Amino acid sequence: MTGRCVTRDEDGGARHEGGPDIATPPSADLAGLEALRAGDIHVWYVDLALTVDTVDRLGACLSEDERGRASRFKFERDARRFVVARSALRTLLSGYLGLTPRGVAFTYGAHGKPALDGIHAVLSFNLSHSGDVAVVAAGWDRAIGIDVELRRPLPDLADLAARSFAPRERAVLDALPERERAAAFFRCWTRKEAFIKATGQGLAQALDAFVVSLGPAEPARFLDIDGDPDALSRWTLRDLQPPSGYAGALVVERTVRAVRGDRWSAAGAGT
Repeated sequence: MTGRCVTRDEDGGARHEGGPDIATPPSADLAGLEALRAGDIHVWYVDLALTVDTVDRLGACLSEDERGRASRFKFERDARRFVVARSALRTLLSGYLGLTPRGVAFTYGAHGKPALDGIHAVLSFNLSHSGDVAVVAAGWDRAIGIDVELRRPLPDLADLAARSFAPRERAVLDALPERERAAAFFRCWTRKEAFIKATGQGLAQALDAFVVSLGPAEPARFLDIDGDPDALSRWTLRDLQPPSGYAGALVVERTVRAVRGDRWSAAGAGT
């Protein structure tokens, strides 16, 4: 991510995405927590391609369970990415809560969605990673889902869309010129993934039961959610601004005051 970004929606305010640092960046501290309480959403972009020494240092803040999960990856590269992503998540959440990273305690929903345990559960968050990039979203007392995907060649793109997209989405995708379909596919995919992560249903939720925009000139929005007009007004959908070569989306419950993004630094983290 180059530069900080903010999008404002409430009360007809201006919207700005990318460009120079014209907005207050997010902060993972008690002041940042107050901003979340006031209706902001924070998005943190994490570089997973760090040195072995840095990864070892970051791993010190993980739980025994997380270290065990890291040890079960087949490839060392994937284990290192997992360690960095979980360390970044712990460090960010601990900053909002005034805890140590190791003091952050997680619980998991019926479909595996993590949340904070006990009195800290009102701090909402979600994590996604793909390739060398992870993203963490934080909010206050609302459902939240985030997804990032490395854009890559997909020889089976049509088959994936047939299995996962709603008929209206497939019609839009098929009508696009061939050169535009891959970008549209990843727009649709990340928007849908972010939604099922926000609801906490994961793959138990039918991907063709809701419809998102995906055309190159369309803003990110829900077009239908189970035929329920009230559901359309309950959820907010936004695209992310991940590094070049990636696509990403954010879904949050209710409207937001602003979405603020910045890069997470590993300097000093992991302690």
